Amino acid sequence: MTKFKALKRALLLTCAMLPGAAFAQETLHTIEVVGVAPVPGGGEIDKEKIPSNFQTIDAAALDHSRTPTLLDGMFQSLPGVSLSDQTGNTFQRNLDYRGFTASPVPGTPQGIAVYQNGTRINEAFGDVVNWDLLPEVAIARMTLMPNNPLFGLNATGGALSIEMKNGFTYHGTQAQLFGGSFGRISGNAQTGYQDGNFSAYVAADSAYDRGWRDYSSSSQVRRMYVDLGARGDQTEFHVSFTGADNKLGGVVATPIEMLNQRWSSVYTWPQTTHLQLAFLQANAKWTPTDTLTVQANGYFRAYRAFHFDGNGTDAQACDAGGALDGQLCIGDGTTPINQNMAVLNTLAANSALGEIDRNWTRSNSYGGSLQATSTDQLFGHDNHFVVGTSLDHGRSNFQANSELGTIDQNFFVTGTGITIDQPLADLTPVNLTAKNTYLGFYATDTFDITSQLSFTAGGRFNWAQINLQDETGLNALLTSKNNFQRFNPVVGLTYKVTPNLTAYAGYSEANRAPTPLELGCSDPVRPCQVDNFLIADPPLKQVVSHTIEGGLRGEWSGGAAAVEPLPRKAPKAADNGWRLRWGVSLFRTENSDDIINIASLVVPNHGYFANAGTTLRQGVEAKVDLSWDRWTAYANYTFVDATFRSTFNVNDPNLQTTVTVTPGNHIPLVPAHRLKLGAEYAVTDAWKLGADINYVGSQYLLRDDSNVYPKVPAYWVVNLHTSYQVTKNVEVFGLVQNLFNNHYYSAGTVFNPAGFNNSTPGGANLMTFNDPRSMLPGAPLAVYAGIKATF
Repeated sequence: MTKFKALKRALLLTCAMLPGAAFAQETLHTIEVVGVAPVPGGGEIDKEKIPSNFQTIDAAALDHSRTPTLLDGMFQSLPGVSLSDQTGNTFQRNLDYRGFTASPVPGTPQGIAVYQNGTRINEAFGDVVNWDLLPEVAIARMTLMPNNPLFGLNATGGALSIEMKNGFTYHGTQAQLFGGSFGRISGNAQTGYQDGNFSAYVAADSAYDRGWRDYSSSSQVRRMYVDLGARGDQTEFHVSFTGADNKLGGVVATPIEMLNQRWSSVYTWPQTTHLQLAFLQANAKWTPTDTLTVQANGYFRAYRAFHFDGNGTDAQACDAGGALDGQLCIGDGTTPINQNMAVLNTLAANSALGEIDRNWTRSNSYGGSLQATSTDQLFGHDNHFVVGTSLDHGRSNFQANSELGTIDQNFFVTGTGITIDQPLADLTPVNLTAKNTYLGFYATDTFDITSQLSFTAGGRFNWAQINLQDETGLNALLTSKNNFQRFNPVVGLTYKVTPNLTAYAGYSEANRAPTPLELGCSDPVRPCQVDNFLIADPPLKQVVSHTIEGGLRGEWSGGAAAVEPLPRKAPKAADNGWRLRWGVSLFRTENSDDIINIASLVVPNHGYFANAGTTLRQGVEAKVDLSWDRWTAYANYTFVDATFRSTFNVNDPNLQTTVTVTPGNHIPLVPAHRLKLGAEYAVTDAWKLGADINYVGSQYLLRDDSNVYPKVPAYWVVNLHTSYQVTKNVEVFGLVQNLFNNHYYSAGTVFNPAGFNNSTPGGANLMTFNDPRSMLPGAPLAVYAGIKATF
């Protein structure tokens, strides 16, 4: 960036931060440097020297005047990103990218590393990412970075770095109230203050949603974020706290036969989750010279999760005339439901049997990072060198139990007070302690061979130790010690073909260690009900990815649009300027020893984890953004071909038999095609109106690894948004989601349609189905409105 452009941006930012500026809190939309290492504040580099298809968005892209939730904002603003659903809760969806996932659902293979202010926030026990714990109003910037192993474990598909606001970067106060369909009501407030070398920032938000499905439990989200900062000529220090207390209702996949009769119907409920977080961070930065920066951080994270889930069961009446006649059994008619006591069958005749599964996770984790960045020239050429290390330690306790229940005509599961405790049926109360220690060393260097050609090389060494200890004293197979280590390299080139066109290519490797949950549930003879039970511990191998990508990106502008405006400020008719940004990328990621979850034929609704050999995810990403006069528009398309490349066996829960997966079979729940189109028009200087169209291609069902069942159909959704600047400080806005009220499935799975066991000895199964497909229906038409005040 030239000195003139740097001065121009500084003047724009200074003007924006004057007391009279209504948009003082918003960052500049054009981002010239991007962080390439985990700890922000020093590892940033010119974006044109990054040999991958990175993507960066700011706070404006996540504002509720454009999208109703954090995940919707990420989906709309990050090309290549899509959302899928396993919980039926809008706050707990999966974020999918290039066939990899960051999910809040335990047992989902986690292929994206997520960082908040330089700290990895994939939870210690299952590497899950709880999006609902992020105080979205406090997010300043997000960077999605593929093909970069410096972000450590789980970065097999990419890494997402989240930077939060503070009192030095955000000045002013803002409050927002937002509500609409399905009882949704939410509000947030934030304020930032700077007094010389000291700063403070406080944000809080809350949301309530009763859900749209029949009998769905309501959700309540409460979050806060506080940052206190101080800085001198060469130093800057921040201490921050993130807190959350969220109660989430869920409605999982429902048999397609039920959905065909009533779109909002549910299957086996209730399902609720209670999540709590206390997350304390400290970040320090020291700049002893103009070319050397040292960053450090430390953290303590306390995470609590409770899950309550009504399900079917393998419990049944014991065989009539047998030794246990008149009692309750499990697995078959001769195995008592409780190993410690006889349980008489006093249930009403012809009752459908189910169970209530409960689990608790308590994790405390702590650690820190140290990173240094040097921009000293090397041999007279510009050079950017980053070196760092990180240490993370977590201690988690996981407990679980099951209670026998009965299922009524509405599929509600009512507990009976009878505890299921039978090792022979792989259902016993669990009490497990897991300790995991992760150590990493990383370095990367970007050297300018010429003013146009830059070469990047580096790597990271990961060491992981995961120890499991059975606390019941009854399951020695669960106790184990596991160690994994690997060095992952990265190399890349960027070439500035013209001042407006850059070509890039890169190669990298990354790895993820099996989680404590996967290690504790990897025995096909003793399966477990993910996310409920951990049984035994045969060894699993770590997953290693090999990624190669290359592409082109460019930017052209002319007229008044060449002068960088503040984001979201409607251009005036006299501007008559334009800017066009575009990019296209090809990628190929091969995973060795990929881990999948396999359904059990021994126990219904149970499964186990196994290495599945080699998998391949390859495709193309293309995007274009246009700003012209009063118009802004975008289009992006992603193609992902995700396939298994090895031969192995899995179990079909419908056919109740083993089937073979062969090379070329597609990985379930990965749509091949995604297309996003959108435009916004400034009708006047105060009024904006926009529309977005999202298309998601068909995908195979979960558990259909051999690709024999009909796919989840493709679907499209149209959304609208509008806003009106009433005064300099007050804005009103409205949103319409799924304008045409399309009925579509966001995901699906294969299940056993045999129905529920009968409490009567020899009685036929109850509530049976014919179609083995169970689906997650997409949300119907929804309308929201809100008001925002900025001071």
